[in-house]
Amino acid sequence: MNLRDLKYLVALADHKHFGRAAAACFISQPTLSTQIKKLEDELGISLVERAPRRIMLTPAGRDAAERARRIVADVEEMKEAARRSRNPEAGTVRLGIFPTLGPYLLPHVVPQVRTRFPDLELLLVEEKTEVILRQLREGRLDAGVLALPLHDEQLHVEGLFEEPFVLAVPESHPLAFESKPLTMQDLSNESLLLLEDGHCLRDQALDVCHMAGAGEKSGFRATSLETLRQMVAANVGITLLPALAVKPPVAPPQHMHLVTFRDPQPSRRIAMVWRRSSAMAEFLSRLALVFRELPPGLLDTRNLQATAPTPFVQARR
Repeated sequence: MNLRDLKYLVALADHKHFGRAAAACFISQPTLSTQIKKLEDELGISLVERAPRRIMLTPAGRDAAERARRIVADVEEMKEAARRSRNPEAGTVRLGIFPTLGPYLLPHVVPQVRTRFPDLELLLVEEKTEVILRQLREGRLDAGVLALPLHDEQLHVEGLFEEPFVLAVPESHPLAFESKPLTMQDLSNESLLLLEDGHCLRDQALDVCHMAGAGEKSGFRATSLETLRQMVAANVGITLLPALAVKPPVAPPQHMHLVTFRDPQPSRRIAMVWRRSSAMAEFLSRLALVFRELPPGLLDTRNLQATAPTPFVQARR
């Protein structure tokens, strides 16, 4: 048994297909099949149920794959620790970030990361929160930028910043004519457009809705933040948007008005997380400092308070 064979088993567990697993390992399918069979012979158990069009791991195969995954991750961390000891600011960091934050945060921080750590290779993976957490536990990611709270004692949490929400409404909506920032009570009895299940922004928006006495608009769930933006512009409804999603370099909204909230504003807390056992912990702490140092005023929503549109419907106040 060797590390290579354990990597083959992990790939097979991930892809559940000999051809795709072989391609991921950069070997031929017959080679992968032969090595898995040798591993079964060595262990004296069947790891895989083979069928004409699909494969499944046996219960013993699933257990072996999880053990192999931990071994492979430990070896990779050992190698990374050795690399870091030679040059703490070089090497590769695999960083996960969720879709309603990544496109809006990264333009502000990646240039600073490249300046501060010129020898660092930053590999960015955009996935939903649950996928990032799973890949962190499996050692497939080194760190993640996620929204709090998180409930995993195996992860170290390094707070970065608090991002306010603003309310996006169609130009003709009564709330577009408010001259002052909103209170949470102004959302009572409103129905908001929300993302589909699996997005952490959906859960965050639902929390705001519950606090404000608002609800979810039935019959529609968006697959992305940009879809939400387009639906508001098309006068389908209103929604909450994170502050970074309405700041440059994002283009100014068309046919949509942004309304801010008075303090305390609804918001989400963003943190960088990594395994407590990570050999990269010291360096990741320094990387988190760069992510925390956002340009001045970037999270300030007061400069979004534009002049209300010319009323052609009756304003609420």
